[in-house]
Parts: sequence; structure tokens; C-alpha cells
Amino acid sequence: MSQAIAFPENSATDWRWVQKRLTEIVGRNGVVRRKEEILTYECDGLSAYRQRPALAVLPRTTEEIAAITKFCHEQEIPWVARGAGTGLSGGALPLENGVLIVTARMREILNIDYDNHQITVQPGVINNWVTQAVSGAGFYYAPDPSSQSVCSIGGNIAENSGGVHCFKYGVTTNHVLQLKVVTPTGDIVTLGGRVPEMPGYDLMGVFVGSEGTLGIATEITLKILKKPEAICTLLADFTSIEAAGNTVAAIVSAGIIPAGMEIMDNFSINAVEDVVKLNCYPRDAESILLVEIDGMEAEVHAVKQRVKEICLAQGAREITTASDLETRMKLWKGRKSAFAAAGNISPDYFVQDGVIPRTKLAEVLTEINAIGDRHGYKIANVFHAGDGNLHPLILYNSAIPGDLENVEEIGGEILKLCVEMGGSISGEHGIGSDKKMYMADMFSDADLETMGYVRNAFNPKGLANPGKLFPTPRTCGESSKMVDVSKFKDNDLF
Repeated sequence: MSQAIAFPENSATDWRWVQKRLTEIVGRNGVVRRKEEILTYECDGLSAYRQRPALAVLPRTTEEIAAITKFCHEQEIPWVARGAGTGLSGGALPLENGVLIVTARMREILNIDYDNHQITVQPGVINNWVTQAVSGAGFYYAPDPSSQSVCSIGGNIAENSGGVHCFKYGVTTNHVLQLKVVTPTGDIVTLGGRVPEMPGYDLMGVFVGSEGTLGIATEITLKILKKPEAICTLLADFTSIEAAGNTVAAIVSAGIIPAGMEIMDNFSINAVEDVVKLNCYPRDAESILLVEIDGMEAEVHAVKQRVKEICLAQGAREITTASDLETRMKLWKGRKSAFAAAGNISPDYFVQDGVIPRTKLAEVLTEINAIGDRHGYKIANVFHAGDGNLHPLILYNSAIPGDLENVEEIGGEILKLCVEMGGSISGEHGIGSDKKMYMADMFSDADLETMGYVRNAFNPKGLANPGKLFPTPRTCGESSKMVDVSKFKDNDLF
């Protein structure tokens, strides 16, 4: 797999002149060019792949971003947008001969409309800040990735991020009402509206999850929800991870829709307890299932009893319940800390993001462990079980020659397994530069061609985040089905 995205460089590009022009737009403190400073931006959360950009620019307003992208369009300079840099698919991997547009300084909450349950923010606002801003009035923002304390709303929009509570409430796209967007040509447009189901084409739905290939969202209007009357979290432990997977399917089959359901295997349990020291996860359990129920008090009480019955019928050894905020937060803290804990017990890990039908959980988890055993690598499993969104963490050591290539191969096997089981290669982390070679395993040539036409409509010169999302022969030769890029004029789509 290519670790750097190549893009044809205009030999006449004078980067000192480019820096001067961008400095005129954003000010002296808004442009980063020195090598030791640009190092900060050489990768996102997928740190196995690194590439320094020619320079980074940090705008503060919609107008500044529009001026930057218009300038890049006129000069045919490729660019990549970056939020907090927590993405896990290499979506914000810079270009050696391109500009990195960083939205980290755009951190204003522009408006809160409690009457209509809405909040408007800039893209650099951190996910958890949204809930903090409205919690005093009894509201919250539902999409809650594990990185919610550091990831930004702009990045959530780009990747269509999920989270613990997305099983019941939906992923990011279900909570976005309106976007002010700067296109790759420098135009400022408004997508969606302040009421759901606007007439006309759903261009906002096209934009959310487009991974920075269609433009940059600069003002984002989100739905906020009233806090439920009651919340209860259950922790059930099992002697096998397959039993936990079967329990998830049984709960949903019973007509119960919890706010969230998460599974952690024994490896993850012990990693979390070693690092976070919660003393609430049973170390000898092969897996635990966290289930959160919310709603009216009477409803939560009744559903809690039914979930306990189902867990016991599926082989749960013990069940812990918590209704007070402090204990519930303690139970969830371990799940939120799982990725960081894995990093403490292994020099490196490679995380994948496949999705499968809930009824296939037990079968796929067994096969994932078998894949790890065949290759001689440990795989920790911690994931959004309710919507079948797997997050296998393949543990390795990048200092060992060939280790990265081996875990890439393992990750590919897992993604292909997910597709074979009727699932997807990504649930919330996006495709980026990591998984684009597997798009042809999931989509037909006609599908990819259609996606390419949509991208080209927004991004006519292919300057916005080029080399991401779509498979290309020069970087994805291992894919069995390739798109014939010659049919696209000047290969603009890629």
C-alpha cells in the first residue's frame, strides 16, 4: 500500500510565492511552513502512513477558506482538509506537493436555538463541547465517537462518524440539518435547511461522509436532543465472545432497541483494567456486553428486566446494573479508553472498521480470531455491537521489518470477510487512503463510475483530497477489479 499520496506537481510552483499569497489571506500566524512545525501535520490517527505537506494554512472564517480554495483552484494546487487529526483511515494524510487546510482555529459556537432543538457551530468545535454547551438546558448531542473529547465536528461530518449511541439515534448524517460549504472552486453554498426533509436533491446527504473530496463545511447546524428521563447501563459478562454476539442478536430480535450495545473481548478487558484501573470489569471474562437503555422511567425499568433475562438465557455469568451517573460513566470509561489502552500494551496497532449483520457476529468474531492465529498476530476486539460495526485492533511492532505489511494483509482479509457476510468495509472511520483498494470488492465498476461523476461535479479539477476514497491502478494493483480510469477526462476524478 502506498504510504504517500502522489499528485503531479507543477514544476513552476513557487512555494514562497504561495506562502506569501496565503499569508495575505489568513495572516502571518495562519501559515505554517517550517519543517519542524509542519511535522505536526504529517499524519492523522492512522500514524503508520506519514507525509509532510508543502505548507499548512489555518483559516478562521468561511470567507478565508473560500479565498484559499479559489486560489488553489486558479493555480491548480491540490489540497487536503484537516480537522483535529483523529481520523483512522488516512483521510487527512497530506500531499507532499499540496496545501493542508486546517480548521482547528474555527472553534466558535455560532448559535443555539433551544426552541427548535438546534445548534450551529464551526467545524473546529470539539464533539463533546456541543453537549457541554447545551447540557445546562437539558439537551445533548447524540453522536459520540470514542474520541469525542478530541475529535472535531468538521471531521465527524467528513467521515459520517458514529459512536456508542448511534444504534438507536443514528450516525452523524441523521443529526445534521444544514451546512454552509466552501466548494473546491471557492464558491460558498448552503446545503439542507433548518427543517428536516428539505425539497429537492439531498445534496447535504451526499456531502456528509464525502471525506473532504467535495469541499469543506464551515458552518454546521446540528440537531440536539432532550435528555431522557431515565438511563440505565447493564454490564453482562460471558465465557465466550460468541455468546455475547448471540445476545446482541437476541435482544434486537425481541424488539428491544437500546441506546447502545458494545462488546469488549478478554484482551481489551485486561488492557483497560491495566491502564485505567476501573476495577469494574471481570478480568476472567472472555467478553463483556455493555447495554444502555434510556427513556421514560417505567419503560427503562421494564426493558432492563427483559434484557437481563435475555442475557442470562444466552449464558451470561453475572449482570451489573447502574442508574446513577457516576457509576454509569465508570462503566463506559473503559470502553471509551479501549483504543488508548491497546496502545499501552503493544508498540503499534492497526484498526479496521468493517460492518456485518448482527446475526453474523458470532461467526465473524470466530473467524477474525482464526485469521489472527493463522498469521501469528494478536487481535483485540472492541466494537459497536448494536449496529455490527467491528473495530478489530491488530497488534504489531512497526520496528520489525515486514510487520506493517503483514497486518495490512490481515486487515484486508477481515474487510473482505465482512463484505462476504453481507456487510461493508467501513461503518464510521471512512475509506481514506487505507481502504480504497477494497472499494472494488464492495462496489461494481458502474457504482464507482457513478460516484466519480458526483465527485467531479463538485471537484472538477480533482484538487480536493486527491488520491483518497477511490481505487486507482497506481496504488491498488492488488485489487481484483479495477475501475477503468481512462474513461474519465484527464483522470480528474482521482
